[in-house]
Amino acid sequence: MNQHVMIISPGDYAPPLSVVGVDISVLTSKHEANGREITLQRGFEGMGPPPHYHDWDESFYVLKGAVHFSAGDQSTHCEVGTLVHVLAGTVHAFHFAEGGGEMLEITQRGRAVEVFRAVDERIPPGPPDVPRLLDVLTQHGVTVHGPEGVGARA
Repeated sequence: MNQHVMIISPGDYAPPLSVVGVDISVLTSKHEANGREITLQRGFEGMGPPPHYHDWDESFYVLKGAVHFSAGDQSTHCEVGTLVHVLAGTVHAFHFAEGGGEMLEITQRGRAVEVFRAVDERIPPGPPDVPRLLDVLTQHGVTVHGPEGVGARA
């Protein structure tokens, strides 16, 4: 592979990670793409993370279906072709809308893939053990705001 070009075909993807109801295919990790991480995220209706924040920016591009996003004081229904960019430190959440959906997630200087791999390894599919999930997230720099308590470090 040319050191200036990265080409990843669908057959080259590792099996998707299972992250609390969302299947996440890692397309590039920060080690492969000069600090940039790109994932393909697929979920059924209602699946997605609770309100949370972390110290890296994230961009999401909706490819199929629709996704409900909230970030800061904004909440919006995002159709195919919508780009959402969330700055580091902003409380945000999303869930896939009716019929589910698919989107790309792109980060720079982040640890999203590290978080996804840790959750996939330590939290089995099905209803999560919330205290254990919060512990895994906390260890990887994610703070959850939700039913567990505003500001619960996760």
